[in-house]
Amino acid sequence: METLYISDLDGTLLNQNAFLSEETITGLNELIAKGVNFTVATARTSATVVKMLKDVNMQLPVILRNGVAIYDIKNGRYVLTESISDNGKNVLIETIRKHIGTGFIYCVENDRLDTYFENADSPVAQAFIKEREQLYGKKFTKVESFEECLDKNIIYYSIDDKEEKLNDAYETLSECPDLHVEFYRDIYNTDHWYLEVCSCTASKKNAVNRLRTLLGAEKIISFGDNINDIPMFEASDEAYAVANAKDEVKLRANGVIDSNINNGVVKFIKANEQKTNP
Repeated sequence: METLYISDLDGTLLNQNAFLSEETITGLNELIAKGVNFTVATARTSATVVKMLKDVNMQLPVILRNGVAIYDIKNGRYVLTESISDNGKNVLIETIRKHIGTGFIYCVENDRLDTYFENADSPVAQAFIKEREQLYGKKFTKVESFEECLDKNIIYYSIDDKEEKLNDAYETLSECPDLHVEFYRDIYNTDHWYLEVCSCTASKKNAVNRLRTLLGAEKIISFGDNINDIPMFEASDEAYAVANAKDEVKLRANGVIDSNINNGVVKFIKANEQKTNP
């Protein structure tokens, strides 16, 4: 494999309504049919990504949950998952109990993703569950206590709330060497931030490197818009920020392409393929 293109989803490949435009769907299918190697790297789960990409003839594994997993869409199986250690689990659940009291824990068993929560009292949590149940058919399981998850294969924790409500938890979790923590602004609700926790061995950078080895890619070109895409940029030979990307992301990119609402990723790949493979 010569070149592998990897795109973030939200704010990059998806439009402002978190969907793929018809132009992007058609363009990707045309490129894939010509043998172009394309995949995605996202903070989303397998259930959501499979539905979002249902009209695209995906041939390659995708990177999920910011590098926590590599998932084979065609065969419905996890190629790789990065599990949180026992110590990391204990620190995570103690911190949730002390500073947050809510959120979602994700576990994988036998190629099945399970999502657990203690409560969904906030409007944001309720909207999160409703959207993903209705649009993507995801299943959420209520537990009396997150301690019930300690004997499970925990791969991820996520919560979306106001920055000041999550700061203390972020600082505490960041001190644990077993955990990798992402803390960044929600692009759809800019008054809120995402706090996401996974194993210290998991990142978009590590997942991109693993995918490079798995697929034998000689060159990787990636696309992103948010802070959590920077590790992917670091693992790429070339990296491009969409026009709507955060300034910090643009500074770390080789260049800036058209925005997500103008199908910037597909336009770039088409132009690059015409230039390199006339």
